[in-house]
Amino acid sequence: MDVIESIDNLQVQDPPGEDFCSADLDWVKLRSAERCDDVALIPYDRVDAFIIGECSNVECPTRFHIERGRKRPKGSLKEYKNDEYLEYRLYWCSFGPENYGEGGGTLPSRRYRLNTRNRAARPQSMRGCTCNFVVKRLYARPSLVLLIYNERRHVNKAGFVCHGPLDKDAIGPGAKKIPYVCSEIQQQTMSMIYLGIPEENVLEKHIEGIQRYCGSDPKVKTLASQYVQKLGMIIKRSTHELDLDDEASIRLWAERNKKSIFFYRDTSENEPLILGIQTEWQLQQMIRFGHRNIIAADSTFGIKRLKYPLCTLLVFDSREHALPVAWIITRSIAKPDVAIWMKSLLDRVRSVNSGWKASGFLIDDAAAQIEPIRETFSCPVLFSLWRVRRSWLRHIVKKCTNIEVQREIFKRLGQIVYGIWGGMDLAVALEELLLDFVDQTSFMQYFRDSWLPKIEMWLELMKTLPLASQEASGAIEAYHVKLKTKLYDDSHLGSLQRVDWLVHKLTTELHSSYWLDCYADESDLFQNVKEDYIASTSRYRALQIPDASVSLDENDQLFAKVLSQKDSSLSKLVWNPGSEFAHCDCEWSLQGNLCKHVIKVNMICGNMPRFRSSLSFQSLKTILMDIWKKPMDDSVSLDLSTAWTFQILDQVQNLVEFNDFNSIGLVVNNMPLKWAAKQVRTSPRRQSQQPPLPGTSENSATNKSGKRKRDCVSLK
Repeated sequence: MDVIESIDNLQVQDPPGEDFCSADLDWVKLRSAERCDDVALIPYDRVDAFIIGECSNVECPTRFHIERGRKRPKGSLKEYKNDEYLEYRLYWCSFGPENYGEGGGTLPSRRYRLNTRNRAARPQSMRGCTCNFVVKRLYARPSLVLLIYNERRHVNKAGFVCHGPLDKDAIGPGAKKIPYVCSEIQQQTMSMIYLGIPEENVLEKHIEGIQRYCGSDPKVKTLASQYVQKLGMIIKRSTHELDLDDEASIRLWAERNKKSIFFYRDTSENEPLILGIQTEWQLQQMIRFGHRNIIAADSTFGIKRLKYPLCTLLVFDSREHALPVAWIITRSIAKPDVAIWMKSLLDRVRSVNSGWKASGFLIDDAAAQIEPIRETFSCPVLFSLWRVRRSWLRHIVKKCTNIEVQREIFKRLGQIVYGIWGGMDLAVALEELLLDFVDQTSFMQYFRDSWLPKIEMWLELMKTLPLASQEASGAIEAYHVKLKTKLYDDSHLGSLQRVDWLVHKLTTELHSSYWLDCYADESDLFQNVKEDYIASTSRYRALQIPDASVSLDENDQLFAKVLSQKDSSLSKLVWNPGSEFAHCDCEWSLQGNLCKHVIKVNMICGNMPRFRSSLSFQSLKTILMDIWKKPMDDSVSLDLSTAWTFQILDQVQNLVEFNDFNSIGLVVNNMPLKWAAKQVRTSPRRQSQQPPLPGTSENSATNKSGKRKRDCVSLK
């Protein structure tokens, strides 16, 4: 926008059409000693057309009233400047400037404020809008008007849209007649709109939800239709850019959404941004599924493509699907920074449930800070191999064209991981790998640059920490793939370097998707959504494959064949069966994912003695053997070590039995009986020495306490 210091050379604009608005004018900055305003010059007889056009703003329909006005008679000034006024009028949006809702409840929004001369008539329409402009009829040129726009946006002092379709707090005219819409119905409607479900289907489900509270009423359908249309328009026109500056936009979002933030630290010269997001629904899921259960972290999403990496904390629901319960946006992995947001998150959870406790914390990055996790959550830390496996497989498929070479490299890398408990010489194993596949220059260059400097650290952590199961790794990977699909859409690639866009996508589309998935699973209202949600993990899809569809190579045990359930003439080959580093030729696996064929084959191989155990079981076995180490002498230390070992083995055995049986009654019947001793009085019961009152029988006196008890119950 051009900056001028005088209006002498300002061009007069007269847009065509009956009405016009500020968008039809070319504005320039007029600099003065005090301020710099947007100005434009129009004919005096087009002022009414401009005001009508501004009132017809689609995003913020309103009316403008004259807040202040002054007028001079012609010839009253002997000396004057080129911008002196003959007539001066300050037009203000009729939803301001006062805000009668400060400190109170949400005020209903109206399209325009009636009776603008008497503000006491409609005080509820004053919402603190700061939109205003000045119409100055020039003293030197009375046929022209200088428009000065002080604030073009319809926002309040905090910078938030305060009325109109874009106002999330507005409930529209006639609010008293609108049927009750609880937060559950509103979230359901919003989720369906965010997911792109057709409006007629959204309206049908919305009316069904309202009728549960209001009954059947013809007026409900009309009002519900208006509500759905308005909510859809708000969502369609909503934007992540609350300000052109990304940091300022995040500040505005954080100010408005304090209930969805558990920790926020703005960017400064010495401290990076930390934004911890957790909605009310996510908090309830963390309390519900995270208590006495595993918390997992997808810790380094978008480290190369996003402005700030995203860390997601996950819990496993009743179907063992990974649910996001907190998002942390920061590039800092320093111990003090990690500790401060973890403590804030735990404090928020325990403010609702003081007894909440996690049984374990699952990490997927060897560079993650383990001490803050142990100090804050006071629980064991586990490690998941899903990120290592996915990264290796994706680059092998991408950089090696020969499928036989692909599966052989992947198998050798798996042998290196399995060898951490067998006394393997890591340097020798890596040297042999580099020499045997020296012709695969593209992958080997990637491996040297990305993994060779840090592979020893990763393998040492795998050896030190318990390893997570394949089911947990698959659930985390399923969330990661869904997150990647939502965020890395081609239409949004230009917004990846804005934090406000990332926050908007997480709290709208992704949050709505998981909310609707869980709601459909528990309410049976959306069968298609429920079926897709249940089948979203590879383990569930693997369980649908019959054992008879899997055949193993009896001679060399090099591969397994899995028949297709849709077409029995088709099959998939799984090489290196029984290993987490098995290689399948299906499309899903070639994208680096853990496919259903690999999981199914490994489930069958796990019950066969000729195949080695899974990495998670070998890790558990190593930990148990370390606990059960024989001391130097036959002392009480040996007894204590034995007791610890058998206690853990008993818990594992009970868990295995519980998962194997279809009925919990069979598990209960196999448990040992526990006799409870009947409590006996240590002294004889005292007899009441007080005689009964006159006119009462012994029975009535005896039942006196019982009657009093019934009276108390009736009073309740």
